[in-house]
Amino acid sequence: MLGQVNPVAFNLFGISVYWYAIIIVSGIVLAVWLSSREAVRVGLKEDDVIDFMLWGLPSAIIGARLYYVIFQWQDYVNNPIEIILTRNGGLAIYGGLIGGGLALFFFTRHRFISTWTFLDIAAPSVILAQGIGRWGNFMNHEAYGPATTRGFLEGLHLPKFIIDNMNIDGTYHQPTFLYESIWNVLGFIVLVLLRKKKHFLKEGEVVLSYIVWYSFGRFFIEGMRTDSLYAFGDIRVSQLFSLVLFFGAIGLMIFRRKKGSVPFYDREKGIKKAV
Repeated sequence: MLGQVNPVAFNLFGISVYWYAIIIVSGIVLAVWLSSREAVRVGLKEDDVIDFMLWGLPSAIIGARLYYVIFQWQDYVNNPIEIILTRNGGLAIYGGLIGGGLALFFFTRHRFISTWTFLDIAAPSVILAQGIGRWGNFMNHEAYGPATTRGFLEGLHLPKFIIDNMNIDGTYHQPTFLYESIWNVLGFIVLVLLRKKKHFLKEGEVVLSYIVWYSFGRFFIEGMRTDSLYAFGDIRVSQLFSLVLFFGAIGLMIFRRKKGSVPFYDREKGIKKAV
């Protein structure tokens, strides 16, 4: 018998608490902790990151939901109350990044903090949280790829519990959630290593590198998913957005390098400040 996971972790006072929510929150908590530690290294305060979450988290959730609803409006036009019900998924990560990014812009302006520096602090933690969050999709049996065979999945040497849960309604599917999770975790490692190299990345290039890495992988993985939001024909919304972000980030990186006045990302600023 297949070992299908239950999307509901437990019930609390009659309310179902979903694994999706637990995993997403866990990723956010880890991201905040890691970002807080990095903030101190660059001369900011831990409270700056925590305070931002009071602005950024609600904005990211609203943005993620609105992005999804806009491109799936036919599913909500006759039952708009469903728009606020997110327990079963229906959050688009690009919408969350847009919503959180707007909140971050106004927050940093309000606090007189460099927006680029704050983005550099957060970027590796965000992509790690995204990698963790994809396991919420696994628990919900969503964000999977095209039909395949059990033999193909076994050939990838995946754990049995993943293979079993890739059987959706009697058909095995490719675990695109897993592909993206692995890609994001690798991205976290790459960004952290690049950020540690002294006088290698300019201010703002950590987050721009994150955009390049994430959008490149997302373009190809999105093309495999069966639950994508479509722009037109077979073209996915996230694929178009990935292309814009990929080339836009590279172009902006080149442009800022040519300016010559952009300082290097400095992880010793906090140490110097403390001394």
